[in-house]
Amino acid sequence: MNYDYDLIVIGAGSAGYNGAALGARRGLRVALVDGAEELGGLCILRGCMPSKALLASARRFQLVREAGALGVKVVGVWGGGVEMEGVMARKDGHIAEFAGYRRGQIEKGPFEFVAGQAVFEDAHTVRVSLRDGSERVLSAGAFLLATGSVLAAPKVPGLEEAGYLTSDDALHLKKLPASVIVLGAGAVGLEFAYYFNAMGCKVTVLQRGVQLMKGADADVAGALREALEGQGIAVVSGMTLVGAERTAAGRKVIYRQGEETKEVEGEVIFHALGRKPNLGRLQLEKAGVELVEGRLVVEGTQQTAVPHVFAAGDVCGPYEIVHLAIQQAEVAVRNVLRLRDGGGEALEVMDYRLKLFVLFTHPELAQVGLTEAEARAAGIAFRVATYPFNDHGKSLVLGETEGFVKLITREDTTEIIGAAVLGPEASSLIHEVAAVMHFHGKAADLALLPHYHPTLAEIWTYPAEELM
Repeated sequence: MNYDYDLIVIGAGSAGYNGAALGARRGLRVALVDGAEELGGLCILRGCMPSKALLASARRFQLVREAGALGVKVVGVWGGGVEMEGVMARKDGHIAEFAGYRRGQIEKGPFEFVAGQAVFEDAHTVRVSLRDGSERVLSAGAFLLATGSVLAAPKVPGLEEAGYLTSDDALHLKKLPASVIVLGAGAVGLEFAYYFNAMGCKVTVLQRGVQLMKGADADVAGALREALEGQGIAVVSGMTLVGAERTAAGRKVIYRQGEETKEVEGEVIFHALGRKPNLGRLQLEKAGVELVEGRLVVEGTQQTAVPHVFAAGDVCGPYEIVHLAIQQAEVAVRNVLRLRDGGGEALEVMDYRLKLFVLFTHPELAQVGLTEAEARAAGIAFRVATYPFNDHGKSLVLGETEGFVKLITREDTTEIIGAAVLGPEASSLIHEVAAVMHFHGKAADLALLPHYHPTLAEIWTYPAEELM
């Protein structure tokens, strides 16, 4: 059957754009459809990039306040505060530049860009409501859904009435609140808890689970909590949210911890209780794609239950991480090519062996590969070694001594299967281990790799030597 396109990609965020570009470069007739007023996707416009710009300002402010520990006195122009208009202007300037560049890539890409909202008519056809008010009907042999995620509605009694901030709101605050109650201790919750605290706000984090960052091992999560509490962030874990109310001074959150009902007050509440796939407008049922509890279920090939309909990114999970979303989109496109060619080649399966994660608090937390818990659940016999930053020369001279590094190897072969860093420059340090793991390297490979002295990176040699 003749279709208008070989592939229609719905959603022009990081996953969708990269999938469309790869498909077009590989010879597919591709249309990229997105009806957003601003192009760029969550990462550029409201996620990774703007939040990291704010975190950079917060960290700089924190470093200035802590400079005395290194014998540096800040005098003269130092006024002791934050100029929020300048912070936001710097962030806005960067985002405008990033978004402008991506918009140019989309509008001049090797595919047809269709600015409009798509809904399925049947398994091979979408109707697109264009920005100018007209409509187009497009057909394709395959589809890639990459529409991202939206904030999940909070299921806390009274929270809507009390009012709350989201991560979107926090990106535009021109005035800092005196105190913040953060609901949730995942990546978004903890990064903004760090941001507000470093900027001088009083912060309380309420976490339903017993530990911060449920995807981390207990020793890493425990050390992270200790570090954040040492900076003045109050953390309440193992509790159940009961409700929220508006008060004369701001807001109040009521929670239950064990048999006790308690409450905490703050000027604002920050909602970081998670996101959900952005699927509401697509009418996927007309394509034969069924949702399970509001979510897409995909195979490792990134196929939904309808084999020619693929998905990538937040819309399907299992991880809400940009580089994995891009990787999923590229796997999907290569599989579209295999299906089109009909050569009988086995479809590619997404590989999460090197899944990376970074939390941009201070200290930073970074992980690659398996945690101890994941290795244990997989039935892998393993060994673990750690080494603290407070016994490492470069860390000591930097005055950055919180945290540790951790290596996990197979017991029989000593191949490195996982690593974690809690400490300075963790987001960069983790990539050395990721590179060794990419080549299925062993503990000895890392231990014997030359490291310049003194550097933070040479800390990896100590746990590696123990596991050789």
